[in-house]
Amino acid sequence: MTQDSTFYRQVADRLNQCRGALALTGAGISVESGIPDFRSEGGLWSRFDPMEYGHIESFRRNPAKIWQMLLEMDDLLSRAAPNPAHYALAELEKRDRIHSIITQNVDSLHQRAGSAQVIEYHGHGRDFRCDRCQQTYGREGLVLQPLPPRCSCGGPLRPNFVFFGEGIPPEAHQNAMDAARGCDLMLVVGTSGTVAPASFLPGIAKEHGAYIVEINLARTEITRQIADLSIHEPAGLALPRVVTALVELN
Repeated sequence: MTQDSTFYRQVADRLNQCRGALALTGAGISVESGIPDFRSEGGLWSRFDPMEYGHIESFRRNPAKIWQMLLEMDDLLSRAAPNPAHYALAELEKRDRIHSIITQNVDSLHQRAGSAQVIEYHGHGRDFRCDRCQQTYGREGLVLQPLPPRCSCGGPLRPNFVFFGEGIPPEAHQNAMDAARGCDLMLVVGTSGTVAPASFLPGIAKEHGAYIVEINLARTEITRQIADLSIHEPAGLALPRVVTALVELN
């Protein structure tokens, strides 16, 4: 469904007035890049039980088994490319309308689109680290077979993102909390706001006086409880239209 252009002008006007806007992005922004939401039909968790394949203790018990899923995920991420929503957020940063992005995604598509200030709340898949000695290896040129790929110390390698059962990287968590408390507008894009602790960030921003703009295909708890304005259409349509409205205002 296409929103009335008034919505885009309203968001653009708010962005023009605010001093410290940021974006919080989830799986929905990358669906248009060919990465299904893990929890959706066709997503990884529809075929791999998340507690069996996504938990750190499962990895440590049988890393070769978990790497069967990680190989599929690695291939999915390697084939994905930024879509118009990623480029629109990069343009808003370039125009100094948003100061940073907090992303729950591990696909690095924001950086590939040109965004510089990205807080990767759940880590990323650009490199791997040894689960035993913590030595890191860049993904490029790394041979993943035989499974599991191993460090020179013999320990199994794992992607540098957060498994279930692990905490959020402390620096990312602190930076995200500081950004949420300090913003006066938050764009909440492609996330249902159900996965803690990232789900707390819009509420924290709201409690500190931020205006909340939600862009999501479906109605969510954010729509019902937190958002000041909701646009229910693909981010790849909505965000470029916000940029266009901003250009027209200026």
